[in-house]
Amino acid sequence: MSEPTRKPVQLTDVSMLGLGAMGSALAAALLDAGRSVTVWNRTPGRAAELMTRGARGAGAVGEAVTASPVVVCLLKYDSVRDTLGPVADELRGRTLLNVTTTTPNESRQLAAWAAEFGVTYLDGAIMAVPAMIGTREGQIFYSGSRKAYDTLLPTLDVWATSEFHGEDAGRASLVDLAMLSGMYQMFAGFIHGAAMVAPMGMSASDFAARQAPFLAAMTHGLAGFAEIVDGGDYAVPGQQSLDFSDLSHIVRASEEQGVDAAPIAGVQALISRQIDAGHGREGFARIYESLRAARPTTRPTTRPEEGTAA
Repeated sequence: MSEPTRKPVQLTDVSMLGLGAMGSALAAALLDAGRSVTVWNRTPGRAAELMTRGARGAGAVGEAVTASPVVVCLLKYDSVRDTLGPVADELRGRTLLNVTTTTPNESRQLAAWAAEFGVTYLDGAIMAVPAMIGTREGQIFYSGSRKAYDTLLPTLDVWATSEFHGEDAGRASLVDLAMLSGMYQMFAGFIHGAAMVAPMGMSASDFAARQAPFLAAMTHGLAGFAEIVDGGDYAVPGQQSLDFSDLSHIVRASEEQGVDAAPIAGVQALISRQIDAGHGREGFARIYESLRAARPTTRPTTRPEEGTAA
């Protein structure tokens, strides 16, 4: 008995696995730019709108991965492994671009897994919300295969401003998550402040109108802090000392208002650690040394100078 004839695979420019808000935005931007796209989602039905715009729907993940270079935009690390594991052999010889949010070590593990199956791996970290995809306002950081990055760049640039950070697959994720850390801690600081003034009758909207221009002005200080950290001399004249920067009064004021002081107490703990170590006369940037106490569990495999922007 002869084997059934396999339907020939219809090739497209990109296969998109995962059609949540971000995956759908990425696929839509490619269609708008005239690229051919194969789409697949674990939950049936999400591909319908994209298919009306010209996308080719794949009935199974294996069909999608054999149609073109694969872009994966799923929920988390485990979902990537669960989805691609059964079709690893079909990925052999292809390019896999993972834009699922993962930690640096998870990105490195995916790169190692891909290498075992002869798959070229590129990791992408999206610094944008779905509405920013297809504009220059968004940024996407990449790391992993430089060859894959260079080959795919005309497609990658459809989505946002592209930036390559080196062949260590974990670097893009690291830069992305470090930037998000600053953003979320800023948001948490604002919300903490709004909670502090709420008992006096000030609305969060009223507080935001005051806080936003103040924070915008304060960002001009980032370059100065960076210069001190990079130089390693925290005693440079003209800085506000850690002794003067003691924030215990803000902690007490928060507690007096019946508000959890955790956000500002965490900063005070970093300050206190350096003051207790005898560095109270040095500048605020010295708390960098408190943060450096925890060393990375995986040493980067790429020298810093290998990361370049495109």
